[in-house]
Amino acid sequence: MTKWNVTPLIVTVSILTGLPPVAQATENCNIRVTATTPDSRFTVNADGTVTDKATGLMWKQCSEGLSGADCTTGTLEKVEWPDALRLAETLNNNSGFAGYTDWRLPNVNELNSIVELQCAKPAINATVFPATDFDEYWSASQAGGFSAWVVSFFHGYVSTPTTQRVLNSVRLVRGGQ
Repeated sequence: MTKWNVTPLIVTVSILTGLPPVAQATENCNIRVTATTPDSRFTVNADGTVTDKATGLMWKQCSEGLSGADCTTGTLEKVEWPDALRLAETLNNNSGFAGYTDWRLPNVNELNSIVELQCAKPAINATVFPATDFDEYWSASQAGGFSAWVVSFFHGYVSTPTTQRVLNSVRLVRGGQ
């Protein structure tokens, strides 16, 4: 008979998700899956930005509303899609961030490029992007009518178009396109 040396909650979560119990106990990552966004892919800059060496994009390390080395200072902003677009415009018009005034909402492919498929809750490299919300983040990609594409960092997937009046999180980017 096999004995489990883990709490019942971890075993239950493990059974429901298919992840090994040890992975559940450490940042919700499945070590059997190859990391899609390893630390080595990024340069964490001292100014609150992160450079993605694979795409050349520069990201704000913290979600909008949060700051600090561990992104725990402040309050996470959840906004409707039109306001998400204005967040970047307002930031750029008020001296920008980290010396740059060309921040923007990423398109859905750019946002999806930082999803970490090895992890869930959040499905992102939490060392590089700490305190990321488990919920959906707006992209700049409109889906026709009053919908826009979002990326969920709960399990790491592009979600079906969402009405622009839903409140979602925002992470800004610069470069690329």
